[in-house]
Amino acid sequence: MKTLSMAALSVLGFLIEPAWLWAAAPAQSAPTFTSVQSSNGQSAYARLCARCHGSNLDDGEFGPPLRGTVFVARWRGRSLAELDSLLKNTMPPDSPGSLSDRTYADLMAFLLSQVGVSATDAELPSESATLAMMLFPGALSEVDQRRALGPSGGLAPGTVLPSWPAKPSLLDTLTAVTDAMLQSPPQEDWLIWRQSFNDAGFSPLAQIGKQNVGTLRLAWALALPAGPNEATPLVHDGVVFVHSYNDHVLALDAATGDELWHYARRLPNGIGPSVQRNIALYGDMLYLGTSDAHVVALNAKSGRVVWDQPIADPSMWRVSGGPLVASGKVMQGVVGRAPGGGFIVGLDAATGGESWRFHSIAQSGQAGDRSWNGAPLDQRSGGSVWTAGSYDPQLRLAFFGPAQTYDTAVLQHPTQQLGISNDGLYLDSTVALDPATGRMAWYFQHLPNDQWDYDWAFERQILQLPIGGKLTKLVVTAGKLGIYDALDAASGKYAFSIDLGIQDLITSINPKTGAKTIDPVRYPDGIRRVSVCPHAGGGRSWLPGSYNPRTHIVYLPMVESCMDMLPMQKGEHGSLSSGYRWALRPRPDTDGKYGRIQAVNLATRETVWVARQRAPQSSGVLDTAGGVLFAGALDRWFSAYDDASGELLWRQRLSDVPSSAPISFAAHGKQYVAMVVGYGGAQAMTFSNLVPEISPPPARSSSIWVFELP
Repeated sequence: MKTLSMAALSVLGFLIEPAWLWAAAPAQSAPTFTSVQSSNGQSAYARLCARCHGSNLDDGEFGPPLRGTVFVARWRGRSLAELDSLLKNTMPPDSPGSLSDRTYADLMAFLLSQVGVSATDAELPSESATLAMMLFPGALSEVDQRRALGPSGGLAPGTVLPSWPAKPSLLDTLTAVTDAMLQSPPQEDWLIWRQSFNDAGFSPLAQIGKQNVGTLRLAWALALPAGPNEATPLVHDGVVFVHSYNDHVLALDAATGDELWHYARRLPNGIGPSVQRNIALYGDMLYLGTSDAHVVALNAKSGRVVWDQPIADPSMWRVSGGPLVASGKVMQGVVGRAPGGGFIVGLDAATGGESWRFHSIAQSGQAGDRSWNGAPLDQRSGGSVWTAGSYDPQLRLAFFGPAQTYDTAVLQHPTQQLGISNDGLYLDSTVALDPATGRMAWYFQHLPNDQWDYDWAFERQILQLPIGGKLTKLVVTAGKLGIYDALDAASGKYAFSIDLGIQDLITSINPKTGAKTIDPVRYPDGIRRVSVCPHAGGGRSWLPGSYNPRTHIVYLPMVESCMDMLPMQKGEHGSLSSGYRWALRPRPDTDGKYGRIQAVNLATRETVWVARQRAPQSSGVLDTAGGVLFAGALDRWFSAYDDASGELLWRQRLSDVPSSAPISFAAHGKQYVAMVVGYGGAQAMTFSNLVPEISPPPARSSSIWVFELP
């Protein structure tokens, strides 16, 4: 993979490329291509390239010549892999990398035909390794290497540019992220996707408060690679690291938005981009999961690849939630629907070597095996890991939430075999893992035999509350049903539950064990239509809440909704293997308001306030020490609320739907609030049908918006 500087890689040679483009090829051979490739390339050129470079390749108003002495002098003697990389990473300018490898090879074949290379019977390959052994005709001179070429040929001969003072780079002073920092993050940084190991999602900054939040203004914004974007940025030492669709990562100046480096991954043929929700920092590296099911470690100062480790077959598995890095291990889960179920891998943070693999579906002959209704392992699936885990450094335990299964048929009707249940471990559970070994210390299943797609798979917040008169460390988490379960973090023992009031599936919860009683009328038996609340998209979904450790109040973004589970006719399949699909509908008592933010005091277990609106919530929420809560919705409004009362204090219309989670950070002593937007995530698309008057953006885009006080 190449690390790109956007300033250096504009359009086919507008500026001098970085030094990695000058590397000599490992071997020399003449390029080959067929006449068919050249002809196809000519057609692609006319469609995609002529508008900038001209119909004759050297008469364009906006692009440099692609034939003649200037072009030949620039590329002669250089590897075709360099030209291939430049094409893929910069062309077409409005959607770099969007063409197939074959089309890029055809374009190169056409360009070669225009500089005197004749067609042969051998095709020009599209693989970088083979292209690296082919050289552009002619010898490379030192003068050619230093020539700066811009539109229509570049600078005039003899031009001397005036000197300009170089801006000090923040990357020079970027410090390593230590274990101590992750355990107690600096107030001005946002080092983990939920700010700290405990998944609180709370900012201790107070410069922006209730009295002045109404004066917030735009500090800067930057367009990101287009597409859905659910990723939360990170901030360290005044540098913002932001992930974007199609496997891009950018490092930006936190105060200005200036680009510092840009990493772009070229995906293999047949593998499309997917949405990832977070990245991670540790030591001098930044870690990300990729659309082709790898984990990559980048040097945080340069964006260059340090290691690249495949963890799964990308035809079956992908990455959604990003990595959790703790205790020297990079822990990454996968999502998918394949026999044997999902898993979490533990990689060595320094080398990428795999240390362990935890299977989130009970394996044959192991604990939980008899909870799968007698089904063999190859008939079990699910246990996807949709969000990153949390970590407690004192207990040395990482907490993850494997999701449900779509192959519900094997669990639907209980077998009568003695000692066999249809609970389906470890679906919809909290599992506590030792990061050093991957061994499970304990588990708690929140919803056995999930027949509704009601994942309990989201953030696990770690906090302390008095239980039975004793201050106890708890792990608290809510599934799509909007029921909070609190567990003893050391043992997994059940503590209490809070029903947020948006579900009608559970009729009671055992106060000692947490066992839930399900309304039998709402159990899908495979024959009749079932109505149940909320919708499978989640009354309380992956959009993360924010917990204020000073007040014990947790703030939750939710959507009021219900669904009908419709049985399929013979020959149809449905969303679940039990023969059902979902159909969205409003609650029976709805007033047309679907978006809901609920503030709940976990110490008293009482709701403090509820703010409701027409537009469904589409982002996570952020509470701050200044007493301000930030949240985004499907109508593109980014809003600030009084965290004590729920009163609306400020709002700003954004360019696209906010589908990630807001953060706050400080640079040069000034507090900022940032929100990434990018329509196309499951949450936004699921609930848009409830509000037909709210139109989604006409084209997919993505941006980061950063706000400041005057």
